[in-house]
Amino acid sequence: MNGGPALEARDLTIKFGDFTAVDGVTFSVERGEIFGFLGANGAGKTTTIRTLCGLLVPTRGEARVGGLDFSDGGRGIKGKVGYMSQKFTLYNDLTVGENLDFAAGLRKLDPAYARRRREELFSLIAFDRPLSTMVSSLPGGVKQELSLAAAMLHDPEIVFLDEPTAGVSPASRARFWELIREVTGLGKTVLVTTHYMDEAEQCGRIALMRTGKLIALDSPAGLKSAAFPGPMVELDFGGPAPAAALEGLGRAPGLLELSPHGMRWHAAFAGGREMEAALAGLPAGTGRRRIPPSLEDVFIRLVEGAER
Repeated sequence: MNGGPALEARDLTIKFGDFTAVDGVTFSVERGEIFGFLGANGAGKTTTIRTLCGLLVPTRGEARVGGLDFSDGGRGIKGKVGYMSQKFTLYNDLTVGENLDFAAGLRKLDPAYARRRREELFSLIAFDRPLSTMVSSLPGGVKQELSLAAAMLHDPEIVFLDEPTAGVSPASRARFWELIREVTGLGKTVLVTTHYMDEAEQCGRIALMRTGKLIALDSPAGLKSAAFPGPMVELDFGGPAPAAALEGLGRAPGLLELSPHGMRWHAAFAGGREMEAALAGLPAGTGRRRIPPSLEDVFIRLVEGAER
């Protein structure tokens, strides 16, 4: 294993004809890190990951993955990484054993080595069902864990997980993130995309993308403090918010963000004085509670707010 970051991207740009999917992205990921990608659909997350997996060659810029570059077209990089796509990648009409044998064949793994790795990974994910089990009969969470095992069969240094918990239960999502932490405990580096903000909170750092560009990169706490340097308050109007109250808040000096959260509203201000002045004009009986910002608030402000 080489020293230095697990991967580096400098001015990484990927174009498809006249369309720029990834536009001048620069970042690095340390070994053993859980690194998250956040962004709306079409932001460029999956294209970035596919490039760093060696599946696409950069149009411009540089990338090094596991110490290797694209001088061979990305072939060497493919041996350094494992990739689990956002859609289930195992075959429902095959058994568990057949799926993993197929994955091992694609990687040209020695059969004895593949069997040993299979048992190691079964121990990791606590899978104890027969190899003859049809994948179609397994619960969604178990299928995702097996998909992770297939992605790691060749013992990669870096594991890319593209929305790995989409469509599974909250309990299965929590279990999968326990596995992610175990994987990094084994010395692996994990890059993960997710639309679940509670999952993103568990990343060491997060890259936030919008329309192909990297617009923020920091720890979850750092992103929150940068996006919301002043106080935030949750407002409860006891029903639908009066249009006049929202209009007044929208014009308040020092207002950074005003967004609905269910039947309540989050309002962020540049400072305490601005907040108190704005809240003084609200209808009597309006509930108000100081709250810390969440990653969902950050996402709304930096991504959806910019698009608005």
